[in-house]
Amino acid sequence: MLRQGFVFLIIAFFCQSSLSQVTAEVAIDSINRMYVGTYTKKEGHVDGKAKGIYLVNQNPENGSLELITTAAHLINPSFIKVGKMGRYLLAVSELGPGDGNYGLIYSYEIKNDGSLREISKKQTGGLAPCHIAVDKSGKYVFVSNYLGGIVMVYKLATDGSLTETQKLTLNKPASANAHSVKLSGDNRLAYIADLGNDKIWIYKLNSYEGKLTPHEQVSVSLKEGSGPRHLSLGKNGRFAYVINELNSTISTFEILKNGGLKEIQNISSLPENYRQKNAAADIHIHPSGKILYVSNRGHDSIGVFKIDADTGKLTKTEIVPVAGKTPRNFTISPYGKYLYAASQDTGNITTFNIQPETGKLKIQPSVFEIKTPVCLEFVN
Repeated sequence: MLRQGFVFLIIAFFCQSSLSQVTAEVAIDSINRMYVGTYTKKEGHVDGKAKGIYLVNQNPENGSLELITTAAHLINPSFIKVGKMGRYLLAVSELGPGDGNYGLIYSYEIKNDGSLREISKKQTGGLAPCHIAVDKSGKYVFVSNYLGGIVMVYKLATDGSLTETQKLTLNKPASANAHSVKLSGDNRLAYIADLGNDKIWIYKLNSYEGKLTPHEQVSVSLKEGSGPRHLSLGKNGRFAYVINELNSTISTFEILKNGGLKEIQNISSLPENYRQKNAAADIHIHPSGKILYVSNRGHDSIGVFKIDADTGKLTKTEIVPVAGKTPRNFTISPYGKYLYAASQDTGNITTFNIQPETGKLKIQPSVFEIKTPVCLEFVN
């Protein structure tokens, strides 16, 4: 028995050395739910044609998608987020200057059949809300308003209702574009991507009051014209990665002991010979922590990068076309087997098989059509 146990431990050790660990740990035998955020009307950058938030079922065995219903009707739910434990769904209504004075955030109960019941609707304090983050406790919600440099913080009650706890205005609000908030792994810090001022602002989170105060390193500046958009944090908590929309680069930062940031690498999200217009969009790390993915609008592709476990630096593996136009948000399925990319301007979601050892992507030939998709969110 001791010998058999020893052999089992050796096998388990080697299984951990590849991405396949993530797909092997859990038996995948049930349908997964995915919600799709969309644009519903014509804006300066998009011809929105959808009706609201769609509910889609994913077959985890073959990756196929099935449209179930329009789960909620609202204007421009361009970013959606499922709260802790999958009980509630949060959605912005990305309203601009012609729509009123403020954008909106909604909270919904996710019912047993996947339908949504509206609980709260709150103003976001600014216009063009474009991102939602939820802290590790699931108690606090952060909404970034692209116009005005305003980040709103709300308390999410156990019944799903929202209460404002703070309205934070970034420095130089006339030029600021708050694009996203990322919470640190220990839930002590919030990193705010300010596309307009080429900065990452660093704030301390008071987890008792739901309020942000400036960190001793108030901000870190990126190269002028970078346009930081979204952040991802490495699995070991030592490195942070920023996708820069305007110059299509990825900035790698070492996370210092006090939570501050030190830039250690800047690498293009595009092929070396590409010189046409592009706007980088989204960034995610595979559950294994070994591969980083980014999306490119213009080149219309997903970039695949290997993460060095010791240095945190990236090595470009491949750049893969998405078979669509203007891929915005993308998501990785539970357990890391598939990647789904939402192509806004062709109205389709592309499915990729993720190769277990390398993280490379193999496109599935089938096309899943859905109007003006921009954000994909699994219920885990």
